Amino acid sequence: MATGILKVEGENVVGNEGKPVILRGAGLGGWMNMENFITGYPGHESQHRAAMRKALGNERYEFFFDKWLEYFFTEADAEFFASKGLNCLRIPFNYHHFEDDMNPRVLKTEGFKHLDRVVDACAKHKVYTVLDMHTVPGCQNPDWHSDNLTNYAAFWDHKDFQDRTIWLWEELAKRYKDNPWVAGYNPINEPCDPLHYRLPAFYDRIEKAIRAIDPEHILWLDGNTWAMEWKFFDKTLPNCVYALHDYSSMGFPKGEQYAGTAEQNAKLERQFLRKAEFMNKHETPIWNGEFGPVYANPELDGGPAVAAETNERRYNLLDQQLRLYDKYKIHWSIWLYKDVGVQGMIHTDPNSKWNRTIAPFAARKRALQLDAWGRYPSKQVEDVIDPLVAWIDSVAPASKNMYPTNWATERQITRLINQLWLSACVQDEFAALFKDMSFEELEECARSFHFDKCVQREGLNKALEAHATVGEVAQGFVRASVGGPGGGGDAKDGMFME
Repeated sequence: MATGILKVEGENVVGNEGKPVILRGAGLGGWMNMENFITGYPGHESQHRAAMRKALGNERYEFFFDKWLEYFFTEADAEFFASKGLNCLRIPFNYHHFEDDMNPRVLKTEGFKHLDRVVDACAKHKVYTVLDMHTVPGCQNPDWHSDNLTNYAAFWDHKDFQDRTIWLWEELAKRYKDNPWVAGYNPINEPCDPLHYRLPAFYDRIEKAIRAIDPEHILWLDGNTWAMEWKFFDKTLPNCVYALHDYSSMGFPKGEQYAGTAEQNAKLERQFLRKAEFMNKHETPIWNGEFGPVYANPELDGGPAVAAETNERRYNLLDQQLRLYDKYKIHWSIWLYKDVGVQGMIHTDPNSKWNRTIAPFAARKRALQLDAWGRYPSKQVEDVIDPLVAWIDSVAPASKNMYPTNWATERQITRLINQLWLSACVQDEFAALFKDMSFEELEECARSFHFDKCVQREGLNKALEAHATVGEVAQGFVRASVGGPGGGGDAKDGMFME
């Protein structure tokens, strides 16, 4: 392993001795930045927490979420993570842990209770951490993972939201500036600036502000439009790594199924190289901050045999992507470490108290397409949405090209109707599942997420372990032109700009 605070040197990330290190790991999504598909609630974290507080009352609410944060990641998780050869955990967090909107610029130091604990547990097992502000004041993108209740990313139009974000990063930098096991700061996850030029301008500002306090730690900077576009990026900042996110629609229920054909493999490489064009041109390190398929559930996806076949295809897809990242020697962080059985390296047991409690609601959520991530076809939804989409496209053809441009009309409308409005309407219904639980029952629900109670996804972990490059490497990155195999790519629905 490297020693000292990591830094950027040319195309590489190095320690004090100047030897290159490749960071490879996973994201701790759903923990200090909760997401609906990861733990099973509908809609958005702030709505979920408000509904749970109303159902449980303040005392049981505080007890449950403190226990849940404790059990979600313990030293046993850090030990397991390191045992797979992984050396970096990306830690997403919601700014609400550290600041209240009605009490801005007043630091909530209690937010560090669990963050410090996880950073220290990882350091004990020689795992670096990247601190990732997944939700910023005003919301940097229109989606659930920035806790955006409105579909409007106000962060870009209100300077005070940007100023508050810089203030909070200054506070974080004060706390972690001397910690060599913090690999750096990821200031904004998956920004979506419709005008594009405001993102690099904001990076100029925040880089200077953080450097005034912490001149040493790396900044890990996402590209625009969910870390997939680089318009108006015409220079690189010192000691920064630039990040793309590289999901493939072939790993999701509504996408083409992966069969390992030469054409599909060329498409994966073309997709990656297009997103990495800025980094290749400027010869900077490359970080793939998120990628990875979702996985079939034997109880919901045609039985054990069908689910096993589907998942084998997705493990093969993952392996092919990892081979590609090996070829170019990039840093990567798969999404995701732990959940209720959709995508994580480990997941809650289907027979756990938590899963048994939410099972009926999970089926309802899936039928109504309340989760954007990994959504399945649903006739009752599509019979309503598809005619509406066709009508909108006929009377307002520009709808297909509204930003984010790879969403198209169907994605925009499903977001507004199902994932915003309907999900808000059923918040109390979900919280009512826990309303009459005792402290003991609530702790049992929280303990469902403890490592000792979870199930490992062997196929996924086997692939990660085979490709986890830990420690020193002999040379820098392999560079390639964006033309790559098979020519250019087209914009697709959702997160998959291919």
